[in-house]
Amino acid sequence: MLKSRNVFATYDFVRVERVQLAPQAARPNTLLWFIPDFNIGSGGHQTIFRTIWHLERMGWESGIVIVSPSVHATAEAAHHDICAHFFPLKAKVYVGFEGLPNCEFVIATGWQTAYPVRAVVGPVKKLYFVQDFEPSFYPTGTESVLADNTYHFGFFGITAGGWLARKLKAEYGMQTHPISFGVDHELYRQRPRREPHIKRVFFYARPPTPRRAFEFGLLVLEAVSRKLPDTQFILAGWDVGDYHIPFPHLAAGVITPEELADVFSQCDAALVMSLTNLSLMPLEVMAAGCAVVSNRGECVEWLLHDDVALLTDPTLEALSDALCRLLQNDAERQALASRGQEFARQQHWQASAEAFEQGLLAARKAIPASTEGMAP
Repeated sequence: MLKSRNVFATYDFVRVERVQLAPQAARPNTLLWFIPDFNIGSGGHQTIFRTIWHLERMGWESGIVIVSPSVHATAEAAHHDICAHFFPLKAKVYVGFEGLPNCEFVIATGWQTAYPVRAVVGPVKKLYFVQDFEPSFYPTGTESVLADNTYHFGFFGITAGGWLARKLKAEYGMQTHPISFGVDHELYRQRPRREPHIKRVFFYARPPTPRRAFEFGLLVLEAVSRKLPDTQFILAGWDVGDYHIPFPHLAAGVITPEELADVFSQCDAALVMSLTNLSLMPLEVMAAGCAVVSNRGECVEWLLHDDVALLTDPTLEALSDALCRLLQNDAERQALASRGQEFARQQHWQASAEAFEQGLLAARKAIPASTEGMAP
């Protein structure tokens, strides 16, 4: 018997027509975050939950709505995982759209969540926390078009970095407010180097995330290995055991943040590709005292620059030459790593949360909304 593929169930969130909040008047400084369901270790969710945690400490009250639940069957299970594996949030969790409280702001956090946020009725102010340009995650087709459409919904955008803020404003006419990245300095710090005589390169190897250019990175590392055969390579981010990798390497797979921070400290240079918005990882690598090699592009250079990272054109020759240059020139590599580390020390998540709060205050002024339903 042929199985029936249910397109309507897969894209049910697109067809949400009405999301009703409680009739009670909303209090100022209340937020309702609509998020995709999550797995432990999700970087995008880590940033969302970290922001909520900081805002709670700053006097904002949040609720969290899981759209299209696929991992967590109950709100209690989701709240447990958030507190146990991310941050100890006070925020109440809701699975689905029943029984949602009224609030001052509703916040979409990914393109799938923007559709139900659009469907929220009432005088609430609608925001979009945009961490990356999601249409680029997909080949041209259903997902890319549905993601692109969400930037036309008229939401006020708080963006991860200036590149997204400028892009969404210029191409979609969105009102935007950028925030920057931070570093968990207790975690990502320089640890004692073991075997300092061995040159090591770290590569953020994540095949299911095309914007991190896993296949391209392997080509770069292989070229480096041919030029400098004594170099050791450490790959982490995903299980790549089923890939043919023809040079000596340690495939660490998915490891804890603590293990990752130690790996950074054992390496001389790291290759981290960002073909859409910049990864959080370059700052974390820098904080651990390791030099960063990355591709050029506006999506990277809104934060990184030539004084703190070795940026090159995204070609096989340029990237492999950059890594070889750092591995062969200790003085240049150490100076770059030192400048990068100092730069990373200046990036704080508290400052990012404060910038997010400024975005909320800007949205409060910018978004026309009736005072109906707002508590005094």
